[in-house]
Amino acid sequence: MPVITYREALKSAMAEEMERDERVVLIGEDIGIYGGTHLVTDGLLERFGDKRVIDTPIAEGGFTGAAIGMAMTGMRPIVEMMTWNFSFQAVDQIIQNAAKIRYFSGGQASVPMVIRGPNGGGVQLSAQHTHSLEGFYGHFPGLKVVSPVTPYDAKGMMIEAIRDPDPVIFLEAGALYGTKGEVPDGEYTVPFGKARIAREGTDVTLIGYGRQVNMLLKAAETLAADGISAEVIDLRSIRPFDVNTIVASVRKTHRAVVVQEQWRWFSVASEVAAIIQEQAFDELDAPVERVSGAEAPAPYARNLETAAFPSEQHIVDAARRALYREV
Repeated sequence: MPVITYREALKSAMAEEMERDERVVLIGEDIGIYGGTHLVTDGLLERFGDKRVIDTPIAEGGFTGAAIGMAMTGMRPIVEMMTWNFSFQAVDQIIQNAAKIRYFSGGQASVPMVIRGPNGGGVQLSAQHTHSLEGFYGHFPGLKVVSPVTPYDAKGMMIEAIRDPDPVIFLEAGALYGTKGEVPDGEYTVPFGKARIAREGTDVTLIGYGRQVNMLLKAAETLAADGISAEVIDLRSIRPFDVNTIVASVRKTHRAVVVQEQWRWFSVASEVAAIIQEQAFDELDAPVERVSGAEAPAPYARNLETAAFPSEQHIVDAARRALYREV
């Protein structure tokens, strides 16, 4: 299979769907002439024209609301948030309208739209541009929330998102855009609500999503050198969430470590730990470990940013604690 970057996989998915379905349009800040802050939409203006690749003013609430109206009247808009932190300006539109219109209308109206852009840290954008919002958006019924890590999943889940009848929050990571992986030519989709077993193991289950999955795989290699067999699960989808894969893995390994960039309190890791406790409590041989970001605004300085987010060593130490090994 061809090896392409994460950003190329996203662009390929959007371009293929724009070719297939003339209802698909792109809308957002600097996505046309500039090609997107992370070049995900580079070249699409020239290919599809300014009626389908729409540069907007810096007005997230305005263009998100416009996209909701487009979706309600039969189009399939893809909204780019230059960074997911900017979506705070559009929260009322996303939560009060996009997430609820199907419910309010008794199923007579739907909002088939995708809102995408970089989420989380690792690229030195400081406190106002470095939030992990999967827990925030995952809280609201009516929204689907996904966070792919591989280029293969990025393309397959983007196509799935564009075709979905409901609003999809598509969380990318700035640190992943240049990463590479195998992506087949042609059309395929990756379903929501199905986790991926990225590495099989027998002693401890390491659970994460987004760019943290790559760190989990590195930690699993380190643990393997110490004779510990770690199973790595990539959640891929935050809402809907694959309970069965998580529970089956914990029943096999009897230990779990959940990793996220988010702050610890009221987070995805908290929910995963609660689900494990509810459905696999008798299988646990140790408390569920959580590895999270520091409870502070994200710092700009590289050394402090690195210290504020989970590291491979943090994950290894948590796995060893779960196995009652000295740390």
